[in-house]
Amino acid sequence: MQFNWLKFVISIIITEGAGGLGSIFTYEAIPTWYAALNKSPITPPNWLFAPMWLTLYFLMGIALYVVWTSGRNRKELVLPYVLFFIQLALNVIWSLIFFGLHEILFGAVEIVFLWFFIVATIIEFRALSKVSAYLLFPYLSWGTVATLLNFSILWINT
Repeated sequence: MQFNWLKFVISIIITEGAGGLGSIFTYEAIPTWYAALNKSPITPPNWLFAPMWLTLYFLMGIALYVVWTSGRNRKELVLPYVLFFIQLALNVIWSLIFFGLHEILFGAVEIVFLWFFIVATIIEFRALSKVSAYLLFPYLSWGTVATLLNFSILWINT
């Protein structure tokens, strides 16, 4: 199959756009509210978050592109797309809850749902393309770290 630049660019815009939307809630909170929180010693430095998320959203976009161009019929793509876009929305909503609203507990609850939707997306993507599933493994790994950090911040600050 020939590479489809338009679908590739759209896939990247969708995922990086979600990242941009989430950053609206995080940008001002990181040097103020987040900086004032007590954090676990395993918390990565703040400068790591932006390049990590840019990379993860890019990989998500590639995974979406691979599934989109997999040649499958629309019926086979419905559930993978639904799960993918739910997890993408949950990703943005977590930024709103945790950084925008400063709700550590609700952020912890929400990020667990996000984690399970990432896993479900990987399972569904794998049925269509192993490559698309593998591209989401770094996201799942970072999501696991983010979940642990959210709960550690909740524990330390309550």
